Amino acid sequence: MPKPFKHNNISLAMERAGQWVFSQGIPTDVVVEVGEFSFALHKFMLVAKSNHIRELILESKEFDCTRIDLSGIPGGAETFERVANFCYGVNFEITVHNVAALRCAAEYLEMTDSYCKNNFAGRTEDFLSQVALTSLSGALAVLKSCEELLPMAEDLKIVQRCVEIASAEVCFEANFPSRSPQNWWAEELTILGITFFAKIIASMTWRGAKVFTLASAIIAYAERSQCDVVNDYSRNSTESSLYSGKSDAKTRQRELIESIVALLPSEKSAFPIRFLCSLLRTAIFLRADNSCKFELENRISMILEHVTADDLVVLSFTYDGELFDLESVRTIISGFVEKEKTIEVFSADDFGELCSRAMRGVAKTVDAYLGKVANSDELSITKFNGIANSVPKSARKVDDHLYRAVDIYLKAHPYLDEIKRVKVCSVMDPLRLSHQARVHASQNNRLPVQIVLHALHCDQLKLTRGVYDDNMLMDARTARNYLQIDVSLIKENEALRTELLKMRMCMRDVQRSQGTPYRSSVKKHTFLSSLSKTFGNLNPFKHIRKDSSNIDDEMVDLTTPRRERFSIS
Repeated sequence: MPKPFKHNNISLAMERAGQWVFSQGIPTDVVVEVGEFSFALHKFMLVAKSNHIRELILESKEFDCTRIDLSGIPGGAETFERVANFCYGVNFEITVHNVAALRCAAEYLEMTDSYCKNNFAGRTEDFLSQVALTSLSGALAVLKSCEELLPMAEDLKIVQRCVEIASAEVCFEANFPSRSPQNWWAEELTILGITFFAKIIASMTWRGAKVFTLASAIIAYAERSQCDVVNDYSRNSTESSLYSGKSDAKTRQRELIESIVALLPSEKSAFPIRFLCSLLRTAIFLRADNSCKFELENRISMILEHVTADDLVVLSFTYDGELFDLESVRTIISGFVEKEKTIEVFSADDFGELCSRAMRGVAKTVDAYLGKVANSDELSITKFNGIANSVPKSARKVDDHLYRAVDIYLKAHPYLDEIKRVKVCSVMDPLRLSHQARVHASQNNRLPVQIVLHALHCDQLKLTRGVYDDNMLMDARTARNYLQIDVSLIKENEALRTELLKMRMCMRDVQRSQGTPYRSSVKKHTFLSSLSKTFGNLNPFKHIRKDSSNIDDEMVDLTTPRRERFSIS
């Protein structure tokens, strides 16, 4: 906070004049009225500094003007008191909180340097440029005081100067933080009214401020305004005050929320989901304009895949936990579904069969949201089914989460008859429940009999299909094993043929080396007999046996029983 500015340069003659007036007890000759306040003063002291007061005295129809009305002076009686002190040479302080009012009062009273040297307008202008507008806090304090000084503060360019300096300081501090927390400047901006705050946001945008810098300022400002709404509701929580909207406070709050929404940048990722949901909740609570609610609903629907069930619950309940709005949630979901339909990957024909990962995630969020609001007594079947059916059925692989929401609704509304319970259960498909959910549904006495029968039939059908699929899987495994065995046998047979061919070639070479001609005209023997004969010739003990030395190789007895022959089987 800058030090208060003091009039150290007031002329000694003026000081002596003021002291002489008070010391001599000279009677006053004019009464200045400022609203309900009156000031008994001396004409010559006022006329010496104010050209406006001089003209009022000269233009007065009275011969001796004794009363002057200055109710239109900026800043009111408190400001005029400081002006009078300046005229009398009495020392006083100028601060960032009163300098704008004093500057406007000096202009209103025509206390310029052209009328009198070292006049009040010049002194206040020096304080503005040398002290008040040299820091962000000083510029914001001056700007805040200008809210009661319009339009003169704008005519004197005080508002414009404050806005430019404040926006420049904020942009610099956002890019090059000098103290912690880094967004301390966002809290500083919350002292302003929405009109001046919007001017600073516009100036920051013109200076090229980053989107997240703008978002930080808007979020801090909106949270402060929402706290005012909550505090007002806590003090006036009756039904009439909640929805009447006739009080001035409610009207100002509604206009404030609408103005904040109008300031939001177009980038959809600039604001957190929870902030947008809470802002929409406040707009619904204050019954803001439809365009304001539509803007927030559209922003949320664009990023609905990042919204949680708790975020959607925020939109549906009042500050004391009563359900009061579901239409916005349904609008948000419908907007997201329409956006998904326009994606190039999904045409209008196959959207019923294919859904994106985001759409499946939203379906889970919606089912979880229904489970959280299903126990509300104010939730009708029509609204429950409307939200459940707003998501394409193809977006759910299984209906387990939806079944849980249905079960919670039936438990919270035990008075429903069979027809109404069937209507509630119509949003889910018993054939798309998991095995655990079907088992639970088959034992759930809250469900209609028709739904239980569907669950039992589906479970039996799934079981039958499961066995059939297992048999098919077993046959496939067996066939694969047999195929592997056949391949191995084929390889073994090929290897055996190769060995047999090599052995036949070896037999032919042996016969030639022994001088025995190879006769192909002999009786054709079987392959096994030839093989046995060959092994017989290769027997190293053939010539040692006494009874087999004269046996001709060609006369092997082929009638010998199979078990007595050497064979390969």
